[in-house]
Order: sequence, then structure tokens, then C-alpha cells
Amino acid sequence: MSASRRSGTTDELGPDEPERPDEPDQPERDGSDLLAALLDGMDAALCAFDADGVVTHWNREAERILGWTAAEAVGRQGFAGWAVREADAEEVEGRLMSAMEAPGRQVHEFALLTKDGGRVLVRTQSAAVRGPDGKPAGVYCAFSEVHAQIDLERSIALSEALFEDASWGVVLVDADLRPAVVNAHAARALGIGRTSVLGRPLGELLAQGVEELESALTHVLAEGAPPAPAEIWVSVRTPEGEQRRCWRCGFVRLASPLAEEPVPLGVGWLFNDVTAAKLAEQEASLLRFRGNQLHRAARAAAECEDPAEAATIHLDFALAGFADHALIDRVAGTGSLADGDSDVPVRLVRVAATPSGAPGPSLLTGQAGLPVRYAEGHPALQCVERVGSVRASVGSVPVERAREWAVARQWPGDAVHALCAVLRSRGRTLGAVTFLRGAGRSPFERSDAAYAEDVALRIAAALDLAGVLRG
Repeated sequence: MSASRRSGTTDELGPDEPERPDEPDQPERDGSDLLAALLDGMDAALCAFDADGVVTHWNREAERILGWTAAEAVGRQGFAGWAVREADAEEVEGRLMSAMEAPGRQVHEFALLTKDGGRVLVRTQSAAVRGPDGKPAGVYCAFSEVHAQIDLERSIALSEALFEDASWGVVLVDADLRPAVVNAHAARALGIGRTSVLGRPLGELLAQGVEELESALTHVLAEGAPPAPAEIWVSVRTPEGEQRRCWRCGFVRLASPLAEEPVPLGVGWLFNDVTAAKLAEQEASLLRFRGNQLHRAARAAAECEDPAEAATIHLDFALAGFADHALIDRVAGTGSLADGDSDVPVRLVRVAATPSGAPGPSLLTGQAGLPVRYAEGHPALQCVERVGSVRASVGSVPVERAREWAVARQWPGDAVHALCAVLRSRGRTLGAVTFLRGAGRSPFERSDAAYAEDVALRIAAALDLAGVLRG
């Protein structure tokens, strides 16, 4: 426990005062006990000197660092010969005692001696202690090992840097799963100000992905940090509308260092936007798959004796992961159109189609040669007339309206998205191939049109060969 030159500890610095036998000493003893408890409970080592440089206070942390007990330290004249080398004593004591005349606190670093003869580099903060008259009555000195102080400063500097200059999002989430601190990068990613986000439920900040994120945070609070980062897809509300983003997230559980048992304070959530990389990865994977499908289709079609059958094989291989239905329409009559035949009305005959019910291989049709009842402006007719790909979609309409839209275009009733690619061979237009998607798929994009055109080239070559052989 802390000690002073008198019995126990004192609650002030200065010369001894005469005892007052007429007054009870219990209040003074209670004050001394309180002071001793406060000093011994400090995380920093503390010692104090009176105006003559005599040690008056010495707490348990000082005893832990240097090994000298309070009984051995209190009452000594300065540090010379026991806590500081004789050669350094004058300089050290001069710097400490100079705090009596200096305003505020002074910070110094010296090497102190431990009881077993070792040396410890400490960082001290010293300041004057004023007496009742306002004059300096002594000096108090708080000190800690330099490496511990540097570790603390590094921790503080790291936290400040994370919340100011970090190039990834950092959010401290409290135990109620509400943001408590947000850095600038995270605020920009969420599309909201740093102060506006504080204390708000995550459901108000994200349109989609909230359940997965909250589940991850709850798991970290209960079980601790996961062994690897997690990739979470979310939708962020922006002035331009909702934007789908992929965040690579890391989580750490925060516990109070002051509690005897770990008490969760919340979760540190760090994330980085990897949407561009994930989309590029998905696109590369899709391109590899489609390239493999084209290769497999070409090898299978090469084994067909009938080129028309080879055309349906190309169609079947293209459907995998791409569309739900597919149709091949051939130009009626001559079977092809030259580029100068734009004045001739275009009529198309259905020559192959995927089954409309249960899945299965495409079937050859159109033996009767009857044109399909396509209305003017039909996507397949536009495709042939323009000699280019055409995309169509029903949009956001009720199911019955969507079915009417598909049936009116001679397509299966569950089709809501269409992509027509022209069939070209030897400089002539042979017809069009139509790929159809149901409501569970996204609309066709430009990259889909490029793939459909590759398939259409192979189908057109097979149909052209079939016509030559029949001729």
C-alpha cells in the first residue's frame, strides 16, 4: 500500500503538522485510507516529493515496476543511490524538481534502477503540488515503462488513423447492432454523412443484405471473430437509386480492457468494396463456361450426318445457363434473302424449337413450310430486316399481361425476355434464332447478345449446309 513519512499515507504534501489530541483522528484516518486506495488503484506508477526533494508517496504500480516497496522508498532524499545511478541523480532530480516552478506538466524520459540492479527506461509526467497558500509545496511524478507508453500511443494513433485516413470502411457497431463510430470511407460507401449514420438501425442504411450482415455481427458478438473475411452482397440507397455492391468484410469483437471478465462492447467491422473485382471474376467465369459450351457443341455437331440436326445441337448446348426456350425461324420460300431484297416482305417458317413442356432436346419442325403468324414489328422480323440483334422485354406488368404479351408473339406463355439474333451465311440472311427467358431470370444484356450471335453463326452455317445438300 502507499505510505508517507507519517504513519499510513497523507492526504497532502508539506511539513509535518502537530498532532491535535483534542480532535478525533478518525476523519483524517479515513481520508488517508481513501487516498491510499486511490493511489494503489492507479494504472500508472506514482511518487511524490516535498519541497526538499524527500519522497512522500509511493504506490503499488511504482513498486511493481522498480521493485522498491513503499516502506523502502518513502522518506528517502531523492532518487540518488537507489532508484537512479549516482552519476545521473543530479540531472534527474533537477528536472523533476523544476516542475515546481514551471506551469503545467512536464514530460521526461530517464533510466531508473530496479531493486535487483536492472535498469528501466520510463516516461514521466511531473507537475507542481500547491499548498493552501498557493505556493509550490512539492512535486508529483507519474511514470510508466516507455514500451508500455509507446504501445498505448501506437494504439491511439492506429485508431485515429483508421477513422480518418483509412482507404477501407471502418465501423464500430455497438451491442445493439447500431453504428457508434464511422470513418469517412464507410460513410461514403453507405451514401450518408458520418454523423447521420450514428445510432440508426442497419435496415435504414441498406436496402438488401441487412439480414446477412446482422447475422454475421451477432455471431461475432457471441463467438468471436471469424477466421477469414466474408463477402457480403448489399444494396445501398443512393440519389440515383439502389446500387448493388459486394463488400469484403472482416470482423473483430471488442471487449472492455477494464473489466475482470470480457464484456463485449460491440464489433469492429472493416470492409472494402470489391464489386468490380467480383463482377470481373463472374464475367470471366461466364465467358469460360460459354466458350466450353461452344467447343462441346462444335465437337458434337461434327458427328452429325444431317446438318439440320447439327443446328439443333448448337441450340441445345447454348441453352444451358443462358435461356429457357429457343426457336429457329428460316426465311420462307427461297430460304434466304440477299442484302438488296429489302423491298420483299419477310415471312419466317419455324424449323426448330425447344419443347414447351418438359425439358428435352430441340425438335425439327416446319415440314409443311407454313409461315409463322408474326405480327408487323415482331422482334424476329425486325432482326431479319435490320440484319442485327434485337432485345425485347415485357417489363413490370401483372402475370396475365405478361402471358398475353408472350402468346401474342407466338412464344411460350412464361417468356418475359427475348433476344433475337440474325442467321447469316455466305453473305445472305437465312432467318433468326430467338432465345427466351422466364420471370426468374434477368433481361438479356449486350454480352448476352454477343454470345447469341456466336451461336447464330454456327446454326446458320449448319442450315446453309443442309440446304446445299438437299439441293
